[in-house]
Amino acid sequence: MEAFLQISFGGLVHGSIYALAAIGIVLIYKTTDVVNFAHGEMAMITAFVSYTFYGIMGLPFIVSFLLALVFAALFGMSIYRLFMKRVQNSEPLNQIVLTLGLFLAFHGLAGLIWGHTPIGYREAIPGDSFQFLGIYMKPNQLFTLGITLVLMLLLFYLFKNTKIGLAMRATQQDMETSSLMGIKVSQIFNWTWASGAVLGAVAGMLTAPVTYLHPSMMSEILMMGFAAAVLGGFISLPGAVFGGVVVGVYSNWISYYVSTELSVVFVFLLIVVVLYLKPTGLFGTKFVKKV
Repeated sequence: MEAFLQISFGGLVHGSIYALAAIGIVLIYKTTDVVNFAHGEMAMITAFVSYTFYGIMGLPFIVSFLLALVFAALFGMSIYRLFMKRVQNSEPLNQIVLTLGLFLAFHGLAGLIWGHTPIGYREAIPGDSFQFLGIYMKPNQLFTLGITLVLMLLLFYLFKNTKIGLAMRATQQDMETSSLMGIKVSQIFNWTWASGAVLGAVAGMLTAPVTYLHPSMMSEILMMGFAAAVLGGFISLPGAVFGGVVVGVYSNWISYYVSTELSVVFVFLLIVVVLYLKPTGLFGTKFVKKV
């Protein structure tokens, strides 16, 4: 039982990171209808920027963390302004190919600037493991769970109870009508890309101490984030959170009880089963845009 609780707790920590990545993906798709395959590489670059602030420039870690989040928001806005806005009304396939191109470009750019040798990244809250209720945990793991919970609750509140959230939901329903009603669609999309980039950046900086910094560090996180988003329904923010937790815990169970090499296989097998039984995902519904 102790081993089961321990691996479940580890899966919960990993799942919270997957959930952050999934929320960023779902938020952008839910508002703009764009599937952002460059999400992971944007997070990776932000993690490298954070390391540059504290590891090279010598700034305090918390200052570097916050500055990196500001960079992520500006980065997300720039991606929308320079690239995505120009294909906003084009075919979905064109948008997908563009994000794939950005994925490759950012991956190569990171390798040119910072190299491909893994670099150590410090934990946000260093400290030794301690035991609580039979589970060994580290302060940084609790920080990961805490900051994930805070960001999720903040995002849900903003999306459901603020004018910006209302504008995002209206834009999702009908972009042209929203524009005619006075909603500045480009501005909403701008803030959506900024928010998605910040969520991805947090996931990247929480991942870096485990995987080390290198251009491919977010590959598995992106894959599991997409898996979590699909499992939850892809247009549901609560579904993305639930999907992230399920993917994290389930993959840890498979790694421990079956095989580490088969964990990803079993995760996607689970998704196939879920989608066979409920094609819209666990929290998804059939969605028809109003015209």
